[in-house]
Amino acid sequence: MQHPPKHYLFTLVALTLVSQFLPVIFTVNPCRGICGSIAINYPFGVDDGCGAPQYRQMLNCTNDLFFVTTSGRYKVQSIDYEKKTMVVYDPAMSTCSILQPHHDFVMTDIQSVIIPPTSDTVFALLNCSIDSPVLNHYKNLCFNFSGHSCDELYGACNAFRIFHSLTNSSPPCCFTGYDTVKYMSMNILDCTHYTTVINTDSLKGVGPPDWVYGIKLSYSVPETGCERCTRSGGACGYDTETGGMMCLCSSSMNATRECGSIADLGEGKRLALWTNIHGYALLLGAFIYIIL
Repeated sequence: MQHPPKHYLFTLVALTLVSQFLPVIFTVNPCRGICGSIAINYPFGVDDGCGAPQYRQMLNCTNDLFFVTTSGRYKVQSIDYEKKTMVVYDPAMSTCSILQPHHDFVMTDIQSVIIPPTSDTVFALLNCSIDSPVLNHYKNLCFNFSGHSCDELYGACNAFRIFHSLTNSSPPCCFTGYDTVKYMSMNILDCTHYTTVINTDSLKGVGPPDWVYGIKLSYSVPETGCERCTRSGGACGYDTETGGMMCLCSSSMNATRECGSIADLGEGKRLALWTNIHGYALLLGAFIYIIL
């Protein structure tokens, strides 16, 4: 029986050993980078441990991308990573073309701080009672935006004309900001429906049927040195137990700052890696001694 050449055996063993350390050099991003047609970049993530810990479990990907709050799931229509804004849409919200049962838009305390609705997102409270707090003690919370009025909203929108027809007049409404609905529920506000409009700064002279309905959110990006990680081919994430920043290099190898650097691995993983290298080196030395 003819044995393989010694140099062939040496090469085979050497390649086998080197392959054990490829995760340190070559990276495979373990975080999904897209959901539907929307890119998922830092600080967001749809997989646990990906993105910034402040945004943990705020996004859910089930064919389409959804923003999750305590009041429900809102479909994400777009994310602008340069302007740091996200536009979401509430499928249960009334618009100019459809009237829906009222409900509240509720965010958690941390969401209200790190990803609140923008100042050019207006909440229109519709069909309000004359006893509504925003028409009495808190009437300063209502404002006129871009020259539009309640009469215009009730008259131009098919969905809202019913309010006019029931009383032969335009019932009170209120254009207000997110802080109003944050601190007062629809029941407290005593308004039967609401809708939200975005980009209101550019709606002067534009009728309600042509408004853009939705909620625009403005988010902040934590300063964690994520650029260094992404330049090395990794994905910025965090330890799911401690919340500490991590550079996710593959499904089995993570670093604290960047991929491809043994020195940047956590102390425990670095010690384990050097132990394995030492062990493989001894095996390789013994093998070379035997075949030579």
